[in-house]
Amino acid sequence: MDMDSKQIERACAEFRERFDRLTAEVGKVIVGHQRLVEDTLTAVFCGGHVLLEGVPGLGKTLLVRTLGSVLTLKFNRIQFTPDLMPADILGTNLVMEDPAERKRYFQFQYGPIFAQILLADEINRATPKTQSALLEAMQERCVTVSGKTYRLEEPFFVLATQNPIEQEGTYPLPEAQLDRFFFKLLVSYSQRQELAQILDRTTTGFTPVVEQVLDGPEILECQNLVRHLVIAPHVADYAIRLVLATHPKGEFAGEPTNRFVRWGASPRAAQTLVLGAKVRALRDQRYHVGFKDIADVYLPALRHRIQLNFEGEAEGLTTDDILRKVLEQVPTQVQAVA
Repeated sequence: MDMDSKQIERACAEFRERFDRLTAEVGKVIVGHQRLVEDTLTAVFCGGHVLLEGVPGLGKTLLVRTLGSVLTLKFNRIQFTPDLMPADILGTNLVMEDPAERKRYFQFQYGPIFAQILLADEINRATPKTQSALLEAMQERCVTVSGKTYRLEEPFFVLATQNPIEQEGTYPLPEAQLDRFFFKLLVSYSQRQELAQILDRTTTGFTPVVEQVLDGPEILECQNLVRHLVIAPHVADYAIRLVLATHPKGEFAGEPTNRFVRWGASPRAAQTLVLGAKVRALRDQRYHVGFKDIADVYLPALRHRIQLNFEGEAEGLTTDDILRKVLEQVPTQVQAVA
């Protein structure tokens, strides 16, 4: 992307304007949860998938549906259940008959995954076999059925929800699938004033009207701008060291990591840190990424990419607890090795 300074300035201003318009439209339906909305949109502008975790009734599904309403993209929803099969997601080959030719042939019946925004509701209720049907689509943006590969239309996002308190009839997501989620976002309870506003909107006949803000080509244009934003080597190195600091017995691992972490984050975590930080810089109309941008996306980018060992679980710690300690211990800059 070759642009002069004025073109870059205009592109950054347009990016922020689009981001703010999306936030405002979603805010017509979603009360509060500003950071949750911003992080979800950050993943969208990076081309990443999001896992939303929270107890029932906090608006996870509503947020995804609202996002589907404000983006001019094809939207599908899959309710994950224990009896859901991979073919119910991907599609299958059906036997068709041509009376004129007196012959039968196979025709592929497209499944609900052939969308641009896919809501995977209560994803942890499906069996691992069915959950794995999403892996190729999430990573490669394609689906392979009976040896034939079908491309998915871009942009493509999986926005999944799961309930952390109900364990009966659920299947924890495998680590390989968790790693393919750009962010894992925790949906918290609404505050007193927010709850009052929710009641005003939902018990008085109020019907919010949202407008479509962006289409597919505009989102792809924003994603392209994000990837071409400059990040200085020493800032990128900070992201690298934050990831390496989650690897037990590694060069940058501190005492909390060595004591409580079973395994650390993958290279996808470093990619997520850099891309997410670039969006935060663009939102502030800055043309470079800073250390704070990296730190701001550290928890949602890595909380699902590390696993605690038995001692960490016995101590009642969470991955967020460990990651906060890592943030405190890893300096923003280190002296270069001669």
